[in-house]
Amino acid sequence: MASKEELEAAAMSLFLGIGLEETVAKNATKNPKFMKTLEEVVHEAGAASGCPKAKGNLLYTVASKYPANALCHRPMLLGYIMCEHMKSNAQLDGAFEYLRKVGTMDVDKKQLEEAAGVGVVVTPDQIKAAVAEEVEANKEKLLAERYRVNINILLGGVTRKLKWADGAAVRATLEAAVESLLGPKTEADLAPPEPKKKVKAEKPPPTPKEDKPAESAEPAAPAVPDDPYSFLPKPDANNGVHTTVNFSDGRIMRVANTPDALLAHLARMGGKVVTRFPPEPNGYLHIGHAKAMFVDFGMAKQYDGVCYLRYDDTNPEAEKMEYITHIEEIAKWMGWEPWKVTYSSDYFQQLYDFAVQLIKTGHAYVCHQTKEEIEASREKREPSPWRDRPVDESLRLFDDMRRGLIEEGKATLRMKMDHKNENYNMFDLIAYRIKFVEHPHAGDKWCIYPSYDYTHCLVDSLEDITHSLCTLEFETRRASYYWLLEVLGLYKPVVWEYSRLNITHAVMSKRKLNKLVMGGYVHGWDDPRLLTLAGMRRRGVPPTAINAFCRDIGITRNENIIQLPRLEHFIRSELDATSPRALAVLRPLKVVITNMAADHFQEVEAQTFPGREHSEAVKVPLTRVVYIEATDFRLKDEKDYYGLAPGKSVMLRYAYPITCTGHTVDPATGAVTELTATYDPDHYTAGKKPPKGVLNWVAQPQPGVEPPTFEARLYDTLFKSEDPGSLDAWLEDLNPESLVVLKGCVATPALAAKAKAGARFQLERLGYFAVDIDSKEGALVLNRTVTLKESKPVSLKK
Repeated sequence: MASKEELEAAAMSLFLGIGLEETVAKNATKNPKFMKTLEEVVHEAGAASGCPKAKGNLLYTVASKYPANALCHRPMLLGYIMCEHMKSNAQLDGAFEYLRKVGTMDVDKKQLEEAAGVGVVVTPDQIKAAVAEEVEANKEKLLAERYRVNINILLGGVTRKLKWADGAAVRATLEAAVESLLGPKTEADLAPPEPKKKVKAEKPPPTPKEDKPAESAEPAAPAVPDDPYSFLPKPDANNGVHTTVNFSDGRIMRVANTPDALLAHLARMGGKVVTRFPPEPNGYLHIGHAKAMFVDFGMAKQYDGVCYLRYDDTNPEAEKMEYITHIEEIAKWMGWEPWKVTYSSDYFQQLYDFAVQLIKTGHAYVCHQTKEEIEASREKREPSPWRDRPVDESLRLFDDMRRGLIEEGKATLRMKMDHKNENYNMFDLIAYRIKFVEHPHAGDKWCIYPSYDYTHCLVDSLEDITHSLCTLEFETRRASYYWLLEVLGLYKPVVWEYSRLNITHAVMSKRKLNKLVMGGYVHGWDDPRLLTLAGMRRRGVPPTAINAFCRDIGITRNENIIQLPRLEHFIRSELDATSPRALAVLRPLKVVITNMAADHFQEVEAQTFPGREHSEAVKVPLTRVVYIEATDFRLKDEKDYYGLAPGKSVMLRYAYPITCTGHTVDPATGAVTELTATYDPDHYTAGKKPPKGVLNWVAQPQPGVEPPTFEARLYDTLFKSEDPGSLDAWLEDLNPESLVVLKGCVATPALAAKAKAGARFQLERLGYFAVDIDSKEGALVLNRTVTLKESKPVSLKK
């Protein structure tokens, strides 16, 4: 097989031979798909040995702009070019427009020639008259600006009047008319224009700076388009965007809907966008599926269309009702409402009938090769020994397969495609295999099950899908997708592939996720360290944040890995707007306020959303004993440290300043176990300036009564590396600190009272937390969803 460099060199020689400029020819070889198309056009035109430059440029235009739904008529159009009945791009544009409407239907040559102006003669007198009219209309501008007027603007005005005129003749006549009006070019005309002086705009007066809370100082997300799906064709244009299937013997299958097939589809669906979200029910959905839902459900919603939730359930050995139930429930949690919930297994009878039709038309056969034998013959491009067995024999054996008369693994039904094709997905793919397994949805009716490659395109067609959207790894399956629909004469959806979603420090392969769950490396499919949607929900991530993230990253074909902080930005943004603030302490350090009476009880007012109109006041008890974060005390004060230290004052959030007056140290460990402090009850009445440091805290709700406690689960990335999926020993990359469990954390009574499973809070200075489903009466568990942007863990210093 020739190397890439050899193929490009051969193409370059071919393109130069038809008169293309070297730069144009070189650029054509940089795009493999276009290079191949232009090569096909040159050979179809019979110009492989060369042709005049004018014809070569027209061949280039055909390769660039020819409507894909009418490729079967391309050789005919090239004949018009080579015999010089079509000599301009304007004629080609007219022909393209006509052919786009005709598609694969028969061409009326008279109508084609009328659309392309074939045989229309524009005389020199007509050109001269049109040019004179255009020059007269622009005379004042020409006299004022002379040869600095853009001649192409005038040229466009003439060609709009004389659509089929020869472009070179029009330009020559126009240039002569302009010179006749202005005379020969002077030195001033030939001199370069003077650069325009830039006028500095006056600077607006500076706007006063506003104080913003630190937690909202995160950078704004980049703007996203109002319609991320606008580049995709509308349903009434989906007969022009399909494909060609190339065969190893040189044949080319031109695949597109006929106008009649398209009209019938539009009539059935009322011209609506129809998409489908087709997960296989063999595991839990992850954030990559959230992107797919955004693409499928989102496009239908954008255009007032409909979207199916279709279970791609063709492999009963791997599928469970647990997964089926989860998928429907999690899709609704994500905010998507399916138009209909269907199963590929709903169509098993129709799929079987299509298989019989394939056998009868010589497009399928029963094969007895094992999986290993098929793989070996595939590598050698050798056909199955049973590829040419008689139709009647294949029909009988396929019926025996259906009735359970052949052992599992002893026979398959294979599609008769192209065993020598460069695309392995055209290598006589398996359509049906025998599996004596009960199906979770269809029951025990069938013992033969269709493959994904056979099923997916057929069900897309049966459900009148307009846009079959999938990830890039399915791109090579386009050929087999359209081949099957074409040989069965079925309606064809538009297929378009986009890049998979990959996020740093995570794996999203179902195989790897299954290994993590079944191997006990995590605590189930909903472990909050996983980017499964169940895990993210349990961690406290709102579905609106996930959808906003999916919208932001867009729907492109660029393969890349998204940085985790980009996802966290949208999570924080949503939680900042919706999560009420609360006070809690994760690592409690006891503080006794010595100038308070032992029975002192007071309630201060905290705020659910400080500084916002919809904020509500919450009563928080303040008593002689309070708890602060152990990390907020140091034995030695330092510059830019705003915590507590001996002799230093800090503010208790919503309450009073306290000053540290002493501390107790455990003689065995050296750890600080208790602080003493005084508070300033006159702080507000005296109008004193508050200290810079502000601490979160929790007091005893009543003198001598300890505050409610909870368990905090602090989550970090599950893997140490950015791209663990690329590592051979990926399980060795697990982060040993991906989960830190803190017990004995303390909360205010108000927080404990509102802490129902799923509730979300911002624990001030600590991050965003959600109540875990493990919570029970008197045993609260909070999961940290995400940290505050500016929060940094600080070690206790002595």
